[in-house]
Amino acid sequence: MKKPKVAFICVHNSCRSQIAEALGKHLASDVFESYSAGTETKPQINQDAVRLMKELYGIDMEKTQYSKLITDIPEPDIAISMGCDVGCPFIGRAFDDNWKLEDPTGKTDDDFRVVIQQIEKNILELKKK
Repeated sequence: MKKPKVAFICVHNSCRSQIAEALGKHLASDVFESYSAGTETKPQINQDAVRLMKELYGIDMEKTQYSKLITDIPEPDIAISMGCDVGCPFIGRAFDDNWKLEDPTGKTDDDFRVVIQQIEKNILELKKK
């Protein structure tokens, strides 16, 4: 059976959605394919997110990931919004879920860790479905 494609979406595709893509690949690649995208892009992935993902999981997001638009990824079977505190991106369809995660950009490492842990928990939940 083909694995479903899960897209993690937020406006800039530089922080939360990138973390979700990395953790999806790391923890659930046996169950679903993980992608991330945004309605706008940033020149680079959030550097605090990159540093903490290396520290916590040994994952170098910059090796395999970059900020991309929704049109740059395959059509997802499941689309998940990271949280609409910045403004909800329009992706041409309804989201299957909204994880309502606060954007930790510009905040402390502890704020980042809270978001990363929540994403890990959500990925593991999604894996069970």
